[in-house]
Amino acid sequence: MRMKNTVIDYVEFKAKDLHKIKEFYASAFGWKFTDYGPGYTAFAQSGIEGGFQSANEGEDIVNGVLVVLYHEDLVAIKERVMESGGIIVKDIFSFPGGRRFHFTDPSGNELAIWSDK
Repeated sequence: MRMKNTVIDYVEFKAKDLHKIKEFYASAFGWKFTDYGPGYTAFAQSGIEGGFQSANEGEDIVNGVLVVLYHEDLVAIKERVMESGGIIVKDIFSFPGGRRFHFTDPSGNELAIWSDK
């Protein structure tokens, strides 16, 4: 059964070196990893699903966390986000496993919403 709409479903971090980050979390906490190409790895056995995205050269990642919500209807929830004052910063795009978009809230926090539908 799929989770409820708009619950926190995934946490995505930036990482300067995916190899080192995987070694650290596997060694320190026993997390398991699945690579999705050279620039992304997902983690499991952490209490919540998540992943690490390679940071761009020179990218500041002091606060490199992306909270990802789930919703079965991306078009409808995107409209609701915009009507509520959110700003779309990455329009709907596909990735392995589904589609998502990114938005900022009124304080400038960036979040994403994904769907497997």
